[in-house]
Amino acid sequence: MPDHDDAEARARIARIAEHSFGFTSLRPGQASAVQQMLGGRDVLVCLPTGAGKSAVYQIAGVALGGLTVVVSPLIALQYDQVRAIEEDGRAPRAVAVNSGQTGAENDEAWTAAEDGTADFLFLSPEQLAAPAVLDRLTQLRVTLLAVDEAHCVSSWGHDFRPAYLQLGEAREALGRPRTVALTATAAPPVREEILDRLGIPDAAIVAEGFDRPNIRLEVTRFSDDHEKRAALVGDVATAPKPGLLYVATRRATEQYRDELTSRGVRAAAYHAGLSAGERERAHEGFLSGELDVVVATSAFGMGIDKGDVRFVFHAEPSESVDSYYQEIGRGGRDGGPATARLYYRQEDLGLRRFFASGVPDAADLAAVYAAIAESPRRISRRRVAERVGATTRGVAARVGALIDAGLVTASSRGLEAALQVSPDDAAEAALERLQARERIELSRVEMMRSYAEAVGCRRRFLLGYFGEQLEAPCGNCDLCASGADPAEQRDEFEQDEPFPPSARVTHSQWGAGTVMSIEEDRLTVFFESEGYRVLSKEAVSERDLLERI
Repeated sequence: MPDHDDAEARARIARIAEHSFGFTSLRPGQASAVQQMLGGRDVLVCLPTGAGKSAVYQIAGVALGGLTVVVSPLIALQYDQVRAIEEDGRAPRAVAVNSGQTGAENDEAWTAAEDGTADFLFLSPEQLAAPAVLDRLTQLRVTLLAVDEAHCVSSWGHDFRPAYLQLGEAREALGRPRTVALTATAAPPVREEILDRLGIPDAAIVAEGFDRPNIRLEVTRFSDDHEKRAALVGDVATAPKPGLLYVATRRATEQYRDELTSRGVRAAAYHAGLSAGERERAHEGFLSGELDVVVATSAFGMGIDKGDVRFVFHAEPSESVDSYYQEIGRGGRDGGPATARLYYRQEDLGLRRFFASGVPDAADLAAVYAAIAESPRRISRRRVAERVGATTRGVAARVGALIDAGLVTASSRGLEAALQVSPDDAAEAALERLQARERIELSRVEMMRSYAEAVGCRRRFLLGYFGEQLEAPCGNCDLCASGADPAEQRDEFEQDEPFPPSARVTHSQWGAGTVMSIEEDRLTVFFESEGYRVLSKEAVSERDLLERI
């Protein structure tokens, strides 16, 4: 029998935490996740930003012995994680292999992993998908695979990375090592897809503490764009620093930066179109305190380890509640007060709806499928692009759609057809899947609208979206502070609520779904084919719209 539930196992975990990493105590979620892994389980860890997810794979890696491979999506994040492990002189050695290092530095890292002097090896998902890298790893004793920023695995997620789709096959090639997936935010539908994509459907789920009560939640509504911009610039200029301002477009990052700089604010723009050097200077300037504010698209922030961010403002709604929660979670990581404020115009949702809409042309999908299906062996994305007369980047979305629809499989060896169908039939099946995705993405935009236009406690809305119920209003959002008696906002639910949060249900038109949250007169359900829908309890009851499954 595994001993992960007994006092001896817990004491061992505590000893490793303190001796190897200097942790004098662990949070319940951290300790629980490590215990599950020592007991033989794979684990999905969903803990809020700043809750110490990295400690989970650090402690488990030492306890399990052998080599821990950490999949981390950004070079800057890899370096931060390596430094975090080696801060304590007693800690095991950690190395990274990435394109930001010289060939000699990468060779040295590989040697350390191979001769056992390094216990942790950090790689990007793209690297792990490379045949040469995977072949080299299969010669080593990989005992733990840690997938950081695991929401990138899920195409429901807000930071989807196609290379993450290949991690399940890479895990198989490594002999199915113990696996831990870590994320700061994952609504139940995202969690399910993470487990499926990684091939760990029976993994334990440790999801705790999504509430960040030190972050004040606010929405300021506007009807005029000029008025909104003026208010936003003025508020950023006078707010306690440092802070983050998120905007929807690259152009807006530079416009707001210029306006703030003219007000004496040390501000920088950050977006994916900047050179690597410009992005690095903004990143380092913010971390070092040389900058007061970074004006950024959603490209900025993954892995940012800065505790004293005092505000996170949004000039427009994020693409989803998932993305918004991840971004505001970068505020107040030191436990001090922080403000998350959305500057909201209904018209701004049109841009998000535009981003969420649009699918590839059927002829393009058919051509890509034909190039893959007609190849006598697995074919690389580069070769597919050459055959259809496009760039590798240009075919990425089409390949991803075919993979998502189960028509194509991807591995470190390349792409191959999973089904023998005609190119036109393949395109039709992929388009059906893409159209379902589009409906879901649009529903996520609507959930952002519901958050912005909420009439009850905003924190209850956010937590309910992630399947976590807050029994009473938070007292630290603009709506709780608006004068309403918190006792009057409390929802009283009957003990025999027919459709409680997390219940699996089916709808006659929309099929299977999961109840996300309930309020006094309504419930929100995520339907796998349609996305989020808010249903009247009265209509559900009178028309018998839902059944438990």
